[in-house]
Amino acid sequence: MTEEPEESSDLLATYKKDGTQLTITQNNLNGKSNNVENTSSEPPDGGFRAYLVLIGSFLTNGLLFGVINSFGVIYVDLEKILVTEGVHNAGTRASLVGSLAMGTTFFLSPLSGTLTGFLGLRMTAVLGGSLATAGLLLSSFVYKNVDALCFTYGILYGMGASLAYTPSLAILGHYFKKYLGLVNGIVCIGSSVFTVIMPALIQHMNHQYGLEWMFRVLTVFTFGIALCGLLFKPIALTKIEKPLSEDRCFKTIVKKILTVEIWLNKKYRYWALSMPVALFGYFVPYIHMKAHIGEVFKNSDSNLPIQCLAVTSGVGRLLFGYLADKKWVNNIFLQQLSFYIIGTMTIILPFIGSFPLFVVAVLVMGLFDGAFIALIGPIAISLCGSQYAAQAIGCMLGMAAPPLSFGPPFAAYLHSVYNSYTIPFVLAGISPIVGATLMFIIRFQKTPKPSHPAANGRTASARNGDIERNLTLRESDPAPL
Repeated sequence: MTEEPEESSDLLATYKKDGTQLTITQNNLNGKSNNVENTSSEPPDGGFRAYLVLIGSFLTNGLLFGVINSFGVIYVDLEKILVTEGVHNAGTRASLVGSLAMGTTFFLSPLSGTLTGFLGLRMTAVLGGSLATAGLLLSSFVYKNVDALCFTYGILYGMGASLAYTPSLAILGHYFKKYLGLVNGIVCIGSSVFTVIMPALIQHMNHQYGLEWMFRVLTVFTFGIALCGLLFKPIALTKIEKPLSEDRCFKTIVKKILTVEIWLNKKYRYWALSMPVALFGYFVPYIHMKAHIGEVFKNSDSNLPIQCLAVTSGVGRLLFGYLADKKWVNNIFLQQLSFYIIGTMTIILPFIGSFPLFVVAVLVMGLFDGAFIALIGPIAISLCGSQYAAQAIGCMLGMAAPPLSFGPPFAAYLHSVYNSYTIPFVLAGISPIVGATLMFIIRFQKTPKPSHPAANGRTASARNGDIERNLTLRESDPAPL
């Protein structure tokens, strides 16, 4: 007998001693004695629905980060409005609006991972798209009030982006395996494509119709995220087996939702703790590059470097996503390399006096920016398995949110003090280098050979038949990088 499982079944899966996957369906949640054995084999790695999911994830990433990455264009006009209104520290407060959007997107990622356990990947993504749409619509009515914008654009839109973003990455593991890295790279290209388009569109709307109608046009685009979320339905085929007690079912659900298991994995733990350090200065160039160009290269196209960064970032996501699928490639090493290059280029930027050379440096930075982003999903899945992908990504991004939010306003404050972007960019470039160096600790963590063949990205212990013991994700569980 077969039935279609609940969407959250991917988060409520465990393993029996023979290595087969055991899934708890909604009948268990309601106290019914239906224990379900997962009979699905591998992700389909293709097919009409898989490609629809790929397109939906591509558009979700593009629409979300196309808006967030283009805030530098909004920042310039918003700062002028705040100065006209007599707002104190206009530059710092204007940059806070954009950094809050990025920071909230990452900070609430653990909430997104948890909600997938209750609502499923699909409904969580739809809810996120709806909140992001509401945030932009409300921003069009309060665009002159920076405090209100911090809530509508910074927090509400960021919350929606967070709830939509994590499922858009986690769903890929349900439809792709052999080429997961390449598919993840293609999806991440979405933000690059839209970051090329959005600055020019936003600037045109600002100049022609003002921030008010610019936010309303973005509202229409963002509603597409909710529509894309409807495609994010996990794959799993199940059959009825023997009963599972209600008490054991409850404990299983709690353990899955609280995601304690991923923190028992030392490799994941050190990777997740290194990322916030590396990302302190990540968003600084995106927000302040346009203003820096306006000060140093006054007769140049200030949108061009951001668009060039987006283009090479897209190339990097595709290239490094392809490399991530190769067995001989160490994904963490590639991410370390990308952080070293990003940090070095960010430090160099304020010392470049030639605009063409400045563009070249940005092109290099963009290439490795794409590498860093494309490798997040594959690394999380490699360390924790596809069962815990949403939680692993969400927890890491959540910890990275405070430094991401604090970086751009701090850079704006330093600029107001020194009247130059030299120190802000140098400090922003140091943080990725330090974070990448901390990741070397991961290499000293040994991964014992698994005691049983892997199942869906994880391994199951054959020592004991007790189901609850198999819920714990030991250090030997994830497949090595």
